[in-house]
Amino acid sequence: MRGYLLALLLAPLCANAAQLDGQVSLLVDGKPLRAEEAAEAVVYFRPASASRLEPSASEYTMSTERKQFVPHILPIVVGSVVRFPNQDTILHNAFSTSKNNAFDVGLYSEGEGHTVTFTHPGYVRVYCNVHHSMIGHILVLDTPYFTHPDAQGRFTLGDLPEEAGDLVVWHDRAKPWHVKAVPGKTAASEVILDLNLRRIPQHMNKFGKPYGRSDSAAY
Repeated sequence: MRGYLLALLLAPLCANAAQLDGQVSLLVDGKPLRAEEAAEAVVYFRPASASRLEPSASEYTMSTERKQFVPHILPIVVGSVVRFPNQDTILHNAFSTSKNNAFDVGLYSEGEGHTVTFTHPGYVRVYCNVHHSMIGHILVLDTPYFTHPDAQGRFTLGDLPEEAGDLVVWHDRAKPWHVKAVPGKTAASEVILDLNLRRIPQHMNKFGKPYGRSDSAAY
């Protein structure tokens, strides 16, 4: 009887103890990149049934550093808040025209910057209205199960529900890799992403007009 009660207590834990593993490799023009470069990719699992979502209790951060958005790729849970601090001594203006998650924090100088709450799942491209070459990527997810590969390109998603769902590996310069998977049953995945998309896609400024020639050099 005692063993039976123990089994009942452990059952909910075992039901969420499954995991998915894999290895991510990146190619450019058919040539492999260093394993650690795969760490920018985002790996996430979306179960067939809706997951309970809790926005992060703390703010995420996408900084401007040396005319770059850092981190370059930021995964968050829908409903979470992202702060855009400026760590440069020059002016920046983070904005996005992404559907359902458009925003514009305005021109801001060095300091803590402004916050934005992302209320819809989706992919958000972040630009700077001052510097054409600056681009960041925010992946607003409707699942709490996500991670980055490690410095060897390996990933593990743990504490997953043992039900079928979609396993996705996302990188801003590649077509998303996707497979149907069942945590605890699907074998480790070997993922190869061909980075054949432009690092800086063609885009207009926040007014829908071309950037001027002096935009990158003015500040």
